[in-house]
Amino acid sequence: MPVDGKKVWKGRFSEKSAYEVDVFNSSISFDHILYQEDIAGSIAHAKMLGKQGIISNEDTQGIVEGLTTILEEIKSGQLSFDVQAEDIHMFIESTLTNRIGEAGKRLHTGRSRNDQVALDLRLYVKNQMSEIKAQLHQFEEVIIEQAEQHLHTIMPGYTHLQIAQPVTFAHHLLAYGQMIARDIKRLNEVIEHTDVMPLGNGALAGTTYPLDRQFVAEQLGFKAVTANSLDGVSDRDFVMDATYALSMVMMHLSRLSEETILWCTQEFQFVELADAFATGSSIMPQKKNPDVAELVRGKTGRVYGNLQTLLTMMKGIPLAYNKDMQEDKEALFDSVRTVTIALSAMTPMIQTMTVKKERMRQAASKGFINATDCADYLTKKGVPFREAYEVIGSLVKTCVEEGITLEEVSLETYQSLHPSFEIDIYEAIDLDQCVMKRMIEGGPAPEAVKKQIIRLKEQLK
Repeated sequence: MPVDGKKVWKGRFSEKSAYEVDVFNSSISFDHILYQEDIAGSIAHAKMLGKQGIISNEDTQGIVEGLTTILEEIKSGQLSFDVQAEDIHMFIESTLTNRIGEAGKRLHTGRSRNDQVALDLRLYVKNQMSEIKAQLHQFEEVIIEQAEQHLHTIMPGYTHLQIAQPVTFAHHLLAYGQMIARDIKRLNEVIEHTDVMPLGNGALAGTTYPLDRQFVAEQLGFKAVTANSLDGVSDRDFVMDATYALSMVMMHLSRLSEETILWCTQEFQFVELADAFATGSSIMPQKKNPDVAELVRGKTGRVYGNLQTLLTMMKGIPLAYNKDMQEDKEALFDSVRTVTIALSAMTPMIQTMTVKKERMRQAASKGFINATDCADYLTKKGVPFREAYEVIGSLVKTCVEEGITLEEVSLETYQSLHPSFEIDIYEAIDLDQCVMKRMIEGGPAPEAVKKQIIRLKEQLK
């Protein structure tokens, strides 16, 4: 409720609302986050009202100066939010009115809280997606920096978490680089979809006042105005777009977290996290736990849950605004906050981790990781791939039984399985050669990886 204890809609009612209803209905505890967006929207609206002659220039000046002061006082901590207020919109409006009098009561001319909150949310989404996009740029730069240091660091590539084919650590990291690039593109699309200005839609049917909606859009940096007043106040697609995009970011961070957790184990020992980004045990002094990665993996579920909350909340709502839509904010705010802190922790964690090159190469030398290259050797000599595949399958079986690797098989044994084998088979199955020869666009050869890095850097520009 407003600071003076009166609700703006009290005229229709002869009885006070119950305390329980006030508590249940209030959103100031979470929508106070929107104070900057709300004040920016109100200033633009007031300027437009003055420009159109709907209110006097004197009232416009008083409103703008009053709102600017309120903004400064909230930022400095001089003005605290009133927990008794119904929402952030009424808190700011009532605070303004208490300070400047009648002029403050004219601020809400030609608008409703319905189009006001839609405006605030769009401004918030645009701002926050831009902030998270900047974080993703930093994360992408860290991935690229690590990749540039490990162009020749050979490691096993996996399918089904079984050793499959040799790659480089740079190539592996840049797979995540591509994911992050798509996330950045997705956030750009969210910003584009959000970039329409709803103020002027009123409660649902616009207004009879001669508002200049384009002026407000220009003041607030919007490219366009909403095309339908009913849709303008009841659309939350952009909120779900944002939460979906953030869910995708978390999914990608979670996948990298899962691999980091595996890489840190004694069984893998591919990387070691810096002490600053790991924790210990309360009882086991030897432990070094990848808690940051584990928390990112765990927090991904809450962002998914927020998206499901929004989809479920919106699925049965008739036009136009319904109070159900108040539930959009906490889900959105939580997703933004979760992604922001996840990126803040993961970026330096990846940047400072130590990569154990020798251990990676040692792991790559096991599991017949060059078996495909051995089969390719035969196919390049004219042997049909399926025949070559069968020959190498038999060869691997023999190696398993004898406890040797493909490199340790004698030339006589190779030639007994197929006459096309010659002494150059050993070069063909050399780990370095297996990687170096994969020069195909998008492949793991250092030269191919350098091209990937160049393209990612160009995208970041």
